[in-house]
Amino acid sequence: MKKYLIVITVLMIKMNLSAQDSTKSPGPTITGSVDAYYRYNFNNPKDYPYNSPTSFTHSSNSFELGMASIRADHSFGKVGATIDLGFGKRAEEFAYNDQGTSLAIKQMYITYAPASAIKFTLGTWATHVGYELVDAYLNRNYSMSYMFTNGPFTHTGLRADISLGGKNAFMLGISNPTDYRTAPSMPKSVIAQFSTGSKDDKLKLYLNFVGGKQNDTKKVVQGDIVSTYAVSSKFSIGFNGTLQSVRLADSAFNWSTSDWWGAALYLNVDPVSWFGLTLRGEYIGDNDEYLGLKHVFAPTLSGNFKINNLTIIPEFRLDNAGNTVFYKNASETTKSTGSFILAATYHF
Repeated sequence: MKKYLIVITVLMIKMNLSAQDSTKSPGPTITGSVDAYYRYNFNNPKDYPYNSPTSFTHSSNSFELGMASIRADHSFGKVGATIDLGFGKRAEEFAYNDQGTSLAIKQMYITYAPASAIKFTLGTWATHVGYELVDAYLNRNYSMSYMFTNGPFTHTGLRADISLGGKNAFMLGISNPTDYRTAPSMPKSVIAQFSTGSKDDKLKLYLNFVGGKQNDTKKVVQGDIVSTYAVSSKFSIGFNGTLQSVRLADSAFNWSTSDWWGAALYLNVDPVSWFGLTLRGEYIGDNDEYLGLKHVFAPTLSGNFKINNLTIIPEFRLDNAGNTVFYKNASETTKSTGSFILAATYHF
């Protein structure tokens, strides 16, 4: 896998250099990022997932690599393409349906815009659902939310993005079941988004939907809302709310329904250009215990120390559940746990 990543990277760079010598089309834009972290859970568990029920931080008292990413974007006229690759544990977990690989295709798609108000996309892209993103440097908190972990990661299919004028836009598409890159003879899902905002872009609102049959015994419908508001240049607020309904069939095809919902508020303060703080307060309601967590409240405080493209993130997180899902020691469980993370991200 390492050899494949090196070959692909060299080809991207070569393509970029060759294109720069051409007068027919501009060269692709090459970007990338890396991240690494140390996490300590105060219960000091010895076994996986180390009191970490959310994505990408399944370790304790260990220095860990996150993900190395490299992305190439190219457009010419009405058409374009994106290749976005990730390597490492974060990529492996993100692409969990791609068996036995730590080299993942995070995104790969082709676009065609026959007119200025409409664009078609075919391939795999990161989900439109939720507030947080898979690339660590794009989030102010390093650890992920429960909503990110239990929502979709990617969609593979065909979508249309339509401008409705002003700040209003609509997206409608059809995709494979959630997170499946290949799905022969499997049912398809409907995805949609309506987005709008204020004229000055201080307020942005996204209404998201994904729903459909995942297989013969599972149906999932999820509605999601994301909103951001820039109060000033030094203070902004983000909100994410989601509701997911899951229908499951037993061996006799008797169907049952389980629902869970979540809400998170993000308070972002940047008193100076080189330092910021983010407080995320997330609550999960899970009366049916579909997620196995019952009710969860998880406040997370993260600092962001910025040195050019480098961000250092010290983070404190508490997880409080309605049932005893965390390990206090090898033989005893508890309803709450605390963790400290020191992470670093770099992008170019």
